[in-house]
Amino acid sequence: MAFDYKKEYKEFYMPKGTPSIVTVPKMNYIAVRGSGNPNDADGEYKQAIGLLYGIAFTIKMSKKEDHQIDGYFDYVVPPLEGFWWQEGVSGIDYACKEDFKWISVIRLPDFVTREDFDWAVRKATAKKKQDFSKVEFFSYEEGLCVQCMHIGAYDDEPVTVDAMHRFMEEQGYALDITDQRMHHEIYLSDARRVAPEKLKTVVRHPIKTMGK
Repeated sequence: MAFDYKKEYKEFYMPKGTPSIVTVPKMNYIAVRGSGNPNDADGEYKQAIGLLYGIAFTIKMSKKEDHQIDGYFDYVVPPLEGFWWQEGVSGIDYACKEDFKWISVIRLPDFVTREDFDWAVRKATAKKKQDFSKVEFFSYEEGLCVQCMHIGAYDDEPVTVDAMHRFMEEQGYALDITDQRMHHEIYLSDARRVAPEKLKTVVRHPIKTMGK
């Protein structure tokens, strides 16, 4: 059986439908930065997802290439994730999607070094005859957060976010969204194949101890 990060690290990928506090360690990601409405058919976001998966599957299938990654084991490509923000807005204004700025990411297995990543970019570029120059190796330690499983349309997330914020305050925490700590979503459903009311999305916000 291939290693599945969602199942092996349920505390990060499969939280309950009620808010909880979690400390997220440093992880490495394939990342593409961009801006604009993610729903635009020809927008940056759709292009970014194609770039991410191009690299993700090049690394996953490296076992069949002449570049053998040290420590490689068979795994399921982790889910698509996104860090989101808007200039001058604390949190997210879902009515102004054209103002979104984002870092779209897919987690890398820990055995993937920057050298392995650079090889994958070169390999994908040559194989797919495509420009992967926007793709970057991104290390990020998210730290202390409140999170919750949101089931439903993305535009309905504010209800879940409100519950998360009430819970965090009851537990003695304050929201800590900054230029470095952002609204985070992990997409467990394929929006092209799943009805909006059944979409599963982990919503995560950075927090800090009240008064700090």
